[in-house]
Amino acid sequence: MDDTTHENENPIAGAEGTTNQAPFPNNLSPEDQVKEALRAVSDPEIGLNVVQLGLIREIHLDQDEPEIKMMLTTPFCPYGGWLIQQVKDTAQQVIGKNIKMTVLPELWDPNYMEDPSLLLGW
Repeated sequence: MDDTTHENENPIAGAEGTTNQAPFPNNLSPEDQVKEALRAVSDPEIGLNVVQLGLIREIHLDQDEPEIKMMLTTPFCPYGGWLIQQVKDTAQQVIGKNIKMTVLPELWDPNYMEDPSLLLGW
């Protein structure tokens, strides 16, 4: 009895067309799954991840072309290209699709951070 129940609980089995619904802790939405995975991508100069810094402004996975809109801490960030590529690669691993990256022209401000006090003394 119990064995047949477990056989059918595989969230990937028979889930054609639902590649965005990869199993993740706490049944997070695909956007939240990407956001949590992006916590592994840190700015090498500041030492905080892109989510903590508030660099990830929008995640749109329900479009024909999934897209992440982000900003950089400075317009001429020496690690900008590397950081954008790391965000793209990490997101693509989570959703299993190509993702468009858009770098927003707005200037970053510490008020975008999850917790601006993390920069105290920096």
